[in-house]
Amino acid sequence: MPDRDVLVVGAGLAGLACARVLARAGLRFEMLEASDRVGGRVRTDTVDGFRLDRGFQVLLTAYPEAQAVLDYPALRLHAFAPGALVRYHGRFYHLGDPWRDRASLWPTLLAPVPRWGDYFRLYRLRRELRRKSDEEIFSSPETTVIAELRRRGFSRRLIEYFFRPWIGGAMLDTTLGGSSRMFEFIFRMFALGDAAVPAGGMAAIPEQLASSLPPGSIRFGARVEAVDAGGVRLEGGERITARAVVVAADARGAAQLLGQPALPSRSVWCFYFAAKEPPIDEPLLVLSGGGRGPITNLAVMSNVAPGYAPPGEHLISASVIGWEMRDHASLLSSVRAQLKRWFGLIAEEYRHLAHYHIEHALPVVHPLERIQPPEIAPGLFACGDWRATPSIQGALESGRLAGEAVLGRLGLG
Repeated sequence: MPDRDVLVVGAGLAGLACARVLARAGLRFEMLEASDRVGGRVRTDTVDGFRLDRGFQVLLTAYPEAQAVLDYPALRLHAFAPGALVRYHGRFYHLGDPWRDRASLWPTLLAPVPRWGDYFRLYRLRRELRRKSDEEIFSSPETTVIAELRRRGFSRRLIEYFFRPWIGGAMLDTTLGGSSRMFEFIFRMFALGDAAVPAGGMAAIPEQLASSLPPGSIRFGARVEAVDAGGVRLEGGERITARAVVVAADARGAAQLLGQPALPSRSVWCFYFAAKEPPIDEPLLVLSGGGRGPITNLAVMSNVAPGYAPPGEHLISASVIGWEMRDHASLLSSVRAQLKRWFGLIAEEYRHLAHYHIEHALPVVHPLERIQPPEIAPGLFACGDWRATPSIQGALESGRLAGEAVLGRLGLG
């Protein structure tokens, strides 16, 4: 008799969403996680009382799957203000979302970044995507983000100073060569909801999912070396059998276990600084328009969620995309120089807390479909954002569908 009904390899968001389905069906399952905690790439470290997410991450509250499986009130979400501060010719301008924040209308109209025609094009894009379903977006003709923006007639100025650091930051691709479908999906999510973080850091999301699972169902420090439809082999040789196996590892780990070519991926640097005074007062994302310097975008996380910093301190997060060949010391020096240009001599007092280089932060999926079938072979399943949209939504949705497919294979669906 197999040791378990189901084995789930990996306790990231996809694996946890899958396990949630299995637990509700009453199956005997075990999650095998190589690290010491849940979450995969969604993690939060505590350094000197600051909460440092592993790279700048947000939850888009309009994600349908997140709304279905997460308890938002329990997460105590704190939202960014709609819009952004855009750096243009040595000054910051408030480019707001007047459809959601009427007070930002005049500052936005006075900002020199959008051309007058851009306002109409933004309105038309927003109205169109709010009316579209996710299915319609992911079945539409696919091109690159930059080609789609040009097709829609947006000015070069708005593309360079707003879209490139904003959507390029969200997709970790400042060339804007990624999927137009993903761009439309992300734009729709921003139009329908907030960008938010939990009071306890992004790790609160996987921790909430894990808290709903039976005690002892997650085995940490269990590195899987091989999988098949009948079970897995752990590092060290231990064999565990099961009626079904779900590979919920990230794209590279899954490719190794499944014997498939690894998907390309996108990377990001994230630098964290402590400050006695915040460089900006609003809970807004700061966009580095024009590409002068390594910083793509910046946020004062303690303006958004005060618990990200201890009392009397503020936490600054600066993301760098596209500077992969630089070592961290020279990159840190360049980041500091840019902060000094932006905020003056006070930036010299910012204390460097930590930095992360997330080498495989997002998989590159092409062509981008909403979801791929979870069953690889009879009894062997796979889930993760690499099998859906590279996002929290994709991970959660893929995990749920994998769990439902397992129930179907075992005659319980």
